[in-house]
Amino acid sequence: MNEQNRSDKIWLKHLEEDDLAFMKRFLLNSGSLKQMATDYGVSYPTVRLRLDRLIQKIRLVDEQTTSDSFQILLATMLTDGKLEQGSFRKIHESYLQQKRKDTDENTSHNS
Repeated sequence: MNEQNRSDKIWLKHLEEDDLAFMKRFLLNSGSLKQMATDYGVSYPTVRLRLDRLIQKIRLVDEQTTSDSFQILLATMLTDGKLEQGSFRKIHESYLQQKRKDTDENTSHNS
């Protein structure tokens, strides 16, 4: 498998089971949001919002310039609404500070 094929598929591993089930049902319903709403017993706007969030999650993972799985996890949790924006910023900044500290310590020990 070449590098392009691997990067084309990496977004799949960041989807949860319910995301994959939603995508499968979407495909089997030929993309009909109206039918999806009926199947799930919710309103059309609810299905549209779910689809928009799924698209946003896939784009977010696809556009990541980092391969850091923790940073990708944080970003997908933010997109899923499982993490508030303020909490995301605090956790992310703390994580980056710790990474810089660890890098500085490794650099000074190796010198």
